[in-house]
Amino acid sequence: MTVALPLLCFFAFLAGFIDAMVGGGGLIQLPALLLLLPNVPIPTVLGTGKVASLAGTSASAFRYLKGLTGVPIRWRTVAVAAVVAGCFALLGARAVSGLNKDLVKPLVLALLVLMAAYTFWRKDFGSLHAPRLHGRRELWTGVALGASIGFYDGFFGPGTGSLLLFAFVGLFGYDFLAASASAKVVNVATNIAGLAYFISTGQVLYQVALPMAVCNVLGSMLGARVAMRQGTGFVRVLFLVVVSVFILKLGWETLA
Repeated sequence: MTVALPLLCFFAFLAGFIDAMVGGGGLIQLPALLLLLPNVPIPTVLGTGKVASLAGTSASAFRYLKGLTGVPIRWRTVAVAAVVAGCFALLGARAVSGLNKDLVKPLVLALLVLMAAYTFWRKDFGSLHAPRLHGRRELWTGVALGASIGFYDGFFGPGTGSLLLFAFVGLFGYDFLAASASAKVVNVATNIAGLAYFISTGQVLYQVALPMAVCNVLGSMLGARVAMRQGTGFVRVLFLVVVSVFILKLGWETLA
């Protein structure tokens, strides 16, 4: 544990940095936990990582909301999506024992390929903040988004931040920075729901989780700051890189 902890803290920092901008921090943090804590039960690994993820996501959400003064967040829609996502994340966590998660991988893989292709093809995708939904249509779209991605996060998890980011850009018409802020708020809710489940079942190693949480927060704050300084074009390119890595990872796991 003494050797593994500094490495886990480093990967938590890196995960927070990437996740704050485009999501996908779980691609870094979870494999590191599985590799460096080989004798720890999987649910405990997930619960331990969730503490760091929640801390980092909360910090980056705060940083975005503080810095995006020129882009008003549509709070009613984001709040509804967050509450629904949290509830459905609990349902997803409960459904894990009764369903085969491997069946989800090909579907997520296909969705990520479509996301990457569309983002690459549409050069202006996410460059302008022009919300296209209003009133009840916007609200019910938020409910549907929260329900579907919340359940996915509780059931499977990896790539939730990237899926939320794409949805807020593609469905709602936000630019990448406003979408990142909105996605972080919803992701905080799903992380709270997931962590509540793991804490209630005693599946958290706090001596590992708390130092990782500090490092994840530091990485998240830095990542959000870099994203806001570099602008939507930088976030778009990084989004494509992270989604491409996730496609390769899921493709390897699906076909192997």
